[in-house]
Amino acid sequence: MERPTIDEELDLNETEDGLIVFVPSTDRVHHLNSTASVVLQLCDGSRSLGEIAEGVREVFGLEVSPVSETEECLARFAREGLVH
Repeated sequence: MERPTIDEELDLNETEDGLIVFVPSTDRVHHLNSTASVVLQLCDGSRSLGEIAEGVREVFGLEVSPVSETEECLARFAREGLVH
């Protein structure tokens, strides 16, 4: 997955602490915390893993980009059909 993109069929609803994501193809609902929500929202097809991790670093004011954590999050999203 070079430049992940959110599946266009997802139903995204913002909450106080993240996102509720409904996947119609699997009839599943996911509750994403604020960090996972940022990762998902950065998956617009124009960013690489490193660029998404850098975006997370900027949003949360981290000293280092969380590359491995972002990679794990994206892998989980891919398994669950949230991104492709």
